[in-house]
Amino acid sequence: MPALNVLESGLPAQATTPLALLVMLTLLSLLPLVLISCTSFVRIVVVLSLVRSAIGASALPPNSVLTALALVLTFVVMAPTARQIERASIEPYARGAIPASQAAARAMQPLRAFMLRQARPADVALFERIARRRPEPVTRAPITVIVPAFIVGELRSAFAIGFALYLPFVAIDLAVAAMLMGLGMMMLSPPVVSLPLKLLLFVMVDGWAMLCGGVAASFR
Repeated sequence: MPALNVLESGLPAQATTPLALLVMLTLLSLLPLVLISCTSFVRIVVVLSLVRSAIGASALPPNSVLTALALVLTFVVMAPTARQIERASIEPYARGAIPASQAAARAMQPLRAFMLRQARPADVALFERIARRRPEPVTRAPITVIVPAFIVGELRSAFAIGFALYLPFVAIDLAVAAMLMGLGMMMLSPPVVSLPLKLLLFVMVDGWAMLCGGVAASFR
């Protein structure tokens, strides 16, 4: 068929073998796992969820909106790494200059470098001890050690950012609660009054834009 011939003509010879196709399908099935565990997605989605919790609107924005925003920010943050992967791995493989195994190894190098920039050496050493490996320089650590160290570091950074973002909203809650108590309005729930104030504050300071810019700038 013409369409099949055009598709095959655009692929290197090794990409048309059953084994290569199996490898490609396996890699595609692992893409969601790589997106979650090896990119900036973890930190971004946790920070966005903490901000929603701090505001007090537990169902707004919906999870689908937060996930979509986290994905878009992840693509922006990971764009330089993606360009390095394209130059070092995808383009040579598309030309047929390197086999699939070498292309996969080259693709991991920029991603590995990104994770090492975010991970702490102490976390890498911790997971080396858990894996019962001999201590090695951080740059020589295997990917099975770097990934969990990276995720733990991302969670730590996300919680640290979330703590700083929580403080203004907690101050508003305390001020509203003290004011209602001073007025003797014991039956009025403080969140009913504080929620509009927190939303107004967040809108006035252009909170979503500041939050997205701050989280994106937190990556090294």
